[in-house]
Amino acid sequence: MVIDTKLRDKNLHLKNKAEKIKVILTDVDGVLTDTGIYYGQNGEAIKRFSVRDGMGVERLRKYGGIETIIITGENTGSVKSRAEKLKITEYYLGVLKKEDVLEIIKKKNGFENENIAYIGDDSNDVDIMKLCGLTATPADGMNFIKDIADYVCETNAGYGAFREFAELILSLKIKGI
Repeated sequence: MVIDTKLRDKNLHLKNKAEKIKVILTDVDGVLTDTGIYYGQNGEAIKRFSVRDGMGVERLRKYGGIETIIITGENTGSVKSRAEKLKITEYYLGVLKKEDVLEIIKKKNGFENENIAYIGDDSNDVDIMKLCGLTATPADGMNFIKDIADYVCETNAGYGAFREFAELILSLKIKGI
C-alpha cells in the first residue's frame, strides 16, 4: 500500500492547527449566504441562509465548546436576526477592517491568533485570514483567497460551506485523523 505523504502531511498540519481552535469567525455574504441579495422596492429585502450552516454553529458549540462570531461589512437586520436565531451573542456588523475587530475579540475573550479559525471568501477577508490560526473558504471563494486558505471547502457558499468547515474542525479536534 502506497501512502500519499503529501496528503498525510496536509492532514497532520490541519490537525495541529484545529486542536488549538477555541472560536470560529465567519463572514456573511459569500460564506453564510450564496452571494445573492434580493432587492425589493424598499431596498434589500432578504438573504438566503443555509440550515446546514446553522447546524454547524450548534454542533461546534455542543461538541467542541467552540463559539461562532460573525464579522461582516453588512449592517442589515437579516444578519442580526440570523445571529440571534443561532444564539450567536457576539457579532460585528458594518465592519470595514476586520483585522481591527480581531484585536477586540482577542482582548475580550483571551484568545491568541492560533485559537481563532476564520472562513471568508473575498478581498475584505485577506488581512484577517493572514492573522488567524486556521482558515477556509467556500468552493466558490475567490481564487486569491483559495491561495491563502488552509482549507478550500468542496461546498459552495450558502449551501453548507460553513458546516463543512465546522465538521472538519470537529473531526480533527475530537476524533483525530
